[in-house]
This record gives sequence, structure tokens and C-alpha cells, in this order.
Amino acid sequence: MGHAVGDVLGLAAGVAVSPLPIVAIILVLATPRGRLGGVLFALGWVLGLAALGAVMLLVGGTGGASAHKNPATWVGVLKLVLGALLALFGAVQWRRRPKDPSQARLPKWMAAIDHFTPAKILGLGLLLSAGNLKNAPLTIAAAASISSAGISVPEQIGTLAVFVVIASLGVLAPLALYLVMGERAKGILANWREWAARHNVAVLAVLFFVLGLKLLGDGISILTG
Repeated sequence: MGHAVGDVLGLAAGVAVSPLPIVAIILVLATPRGRLGGVLFALGWVLGLAALGAVMLLVGGTGGASAHKNPATWVGVLKLVLGALLALFGAVQWRRRPKDPSQARLPKWMAAIDHFTPAKILGLGLLLSAGNLKNAPLTIAAAASISSAGISVPEQIGTLAVFVVIASLGVLAPLALYLVMGERAKGILANWREWAARHNVAVLAVLFFVLGLKLLGDGISILTG
């Protein structure tokens, strides 16, 4: 199980560094029902990653590894495709990034977060984890790696749980700070929000490209090994 955890740590870190979801949960925490909203958003985030990973594990089963415990060919193909898409999208994002970070604009829907119902906040957490253009491919790739590790089902579940915990640190950090410090955390969270909003596109572009290259390398290694 240890080697499987090691394989997915980098992917989990890539999911954890998600500026837009971090901005979203900070905005949720600033609403009148911030404590409840923050917990619901984090719950939606965790459920989204866990559900997507679980579905991928069910699809792969223990068939992701060959008789010699080497990853199956389909795992290599999947990583190759996901890596190519991420690297390409990262390059496109980099070209489209604002030259002046102060000109960066957040999505218009974020202005309406104050009026989101608890159900909508839960759904937002689900969407920004399992439906995110960066997080979904990385979660799928992580689950494929777990499936191809040649470990038992309980160990697969344990490894996926580790992945979800590490991948959730980015959105859990603002929530934990708010729960511990209360109103005193607002100034710190505002600074975090400002930085993430300004550098969202550039950070995502670099992550897309670097993690895409990693998955490309993994895919090539599997297919030529």
C-alpha cells in the first residue's frame, strides 16, 4: 500500500492547490451563515473527490495490474490521454493569462454566493471538486494508479482515503482557520482570497502543464515498460 500512496501524493497535492475553490470557500465563510456554509462546501468537496475516485476504482477493480503487478495497458493509455489534455490546456491557459495580475477577474457567479442556499453550497463543493477541469482528471489518474498497484480492495480504499485527505487540504485550511479564530480570521482570509484571485490563471496554467507532463511520462513508461 505504501508505494500506492507514494504514487498519488503528487496528484493529490495538485488537486489541493486549487485557487478558485479556495476563493469560493473563503467567500462562503464571509456570508452570514459562514460556519454552516463552509462545512457544507468542504463536505461537498470531499464527497465529490471520493465519489469520482470510487467510481474509477469500481471500473478498474483489481484489473488495473497485470499478473506481474505491472500497470495494465489501459492505465498507460488513460494517463497518456489525460496528460496530453492537461499539458495542452495548461499551455492555452498560460497564453491567455492576464499580463497584469491586478486585472484578473473572478467568475460572475461568485458574486451571488451570498444568496446560495445550503443545498447549492453543497453542490458547489461537489462541482468544484469532481467537475473541475484540473481536479477531475487528476482524481481519475490517481484512482487508475491505485487500481494498477496490485493491492487488495481494503488497501485501495485506504489509499483513496489518503488521496482525498491530502487533496482537500487547500479548501480545509480556510475552514479550519475560521473555525479556530472566528471573526479574527477574516483579515487573513481576505488576503488569501486576494492573492488566489490575482494569480488563479497563472497558477492553474503551471499546474496543468507540469502535472500533464508527469502523467505523459507515467503513461509512456507504462506502455513501453
